[in-house]
Amino acid sequence: MLPQLQKQFQRIDKSKLFQSFVIAVIVVSALTVGAHTYSLPPTVETALNWMDIGITAFFLIELVIRFIASKGIKDFFSKGWNIFDTLIVLGSLYPAAGSSMLIARLLRIFRVLRLVSMVPELRLLVNALLKAIPQMGYIALLMFVIFYIYAAIGSMMFAHINPVLWGDVSISMLTLFRIATFEDWTDVMYETMLVYKLSWIYYLTFIFLTAFVFLNMMVGAILEVMSQEHKNARDELADNDSLPATQGQVNALQAQIADLKSLLKEKEY
Repeated sequence: MLPQLQKQFQRIDKSKLFQSFVIAVIVVSALTVGAHTYSLPPTVETALNWMDIGITAFFLIELVIRFIASKGIKDFFSKGWNIFDTLIVLGSLYPAAGSSMLIARLLRIFRVLRLVSMVPELRLLVNALLKAIPQMGYIALLMFVIFYIYAAIGSMMFAHINPVLWGDVSISMLTLFRIATFEDWTDVMYETMLVYKLSWIYYLTFIFLTAFVFLNMMVGAILEVMSQEHKNARDELADNDSLPATQGQVNALQAQIADLKSLLKEKEY
């Protein structure tokens, strides 16, 4: 009976209709969380609370279905997205009857993130982003070095012009971050140019390094990992019959054909 139930739950879990319904419930859950931020009549608040309880129960049932459809506890929790969904669902259960409490609302906001685990394209993007973090970390470290050097130079040169922006290294780094985001950076530059006419070189070189070079390096690292993830996804979805044969498989097939030919010649003689 258990294998039949498992197969039935596997069909339900893989059903496009069921997955679409789960996505719709996630969207409704996000809307209910947003609706709680408005001033609503008591009847509407009560209806939203009951709806929230129903959504929480549905997510728990859906998680149980996926658990039974898996090959066991080890197989279920071997997938990171299943662990993620379990934490989100269990977090939304606390406190069980206190959906009006702030902690419960904050925990249930994260149910919107389940949309990432349900949509394959979003999972692919998140996986690519996570795998690109090590490469991005080295780029960020190099960017921090550049920020620190320019902040030290800016503090030494411009502190007497505007100590609010260039008083020390830490505040200078905040000013440089403002410049890197192009937030009224020309006002900062023109202020120092009144004293140092060639200070524009300082700003333009910094913007060139941070906004153009390092930013493009970040994008390039992410795109490289994303292209590899797309390739891996295509390989997983590809049918074995559609995959090209390796040279070893071709050689083995040729050897078998040669053996068959020799057997046929022996039978003829």
